[in-house]
Amino acid sequence: MKQRTGAAATLAIICAVLGFVFLWSGQPFKALFLYALAIVAGGTGFTMAASPRVGGGALSLGAIGLSVVGVILAILVWIGLVLF
Repeated sequence: MKQRTGAAATLAIICAVLGFVFLWSGQPFKALFLYALAIVAGGTGFTMAASPRVGGGALSLGAIGLSVVGVILAILVWIGLVLF
């Protein structure tokens, strides 16, 4: 039986990477939205990876980790935009 990467895991990593793109372009609110979506999709993908037919558990955990780091950075960028 061939294992496939779950769509939720793929969506999670795409949202996490796009969040960094929006963060670096100075749009922390859009980045926060994408990070929240990545955390939810990553949790879903990790849960779905329990099935032997669906993979992507590590990809989901990586997306969640990137999103947590991104949320911290987005909050710091937002504070910087407000103060300066």
